[in-house]
Amino acid sequence: MKVSPQLLKKAEDLLQHCGLKVRYEKGTFQSGYCIIHQSKVVVVNKFLPAEGKFNALLEIFNQLNIPLEDIPEADRKWIEPLKQSQITF
Repeated sequence: MKVSPQLLKKAEDLLQHCGLKVRYEKGTFQSGYCIIHQSKVVVVNKFLPAEGKFNALLEIFNQLNIPLEDIPEADRKWIEPLKQSQITF
């Protein structure tokens, strides 16, 4: 799948809608999700290509097990096929 800047932005917006803050930081670490001082934060390596960033964000979304009914209809249209195909990232 070709990841455009718009698709990456949609993934970021989806996580923000779910109450998570998305940050891009440099370093030698794996992207992930954590809670810092009662704030839910997703940290993604800023040196990953767009496809890697997108995959990291979707993997984190899948780990959170958020029901599709809890996300906006516009996001549901593009995320539902990815969840149904059970793509492993």
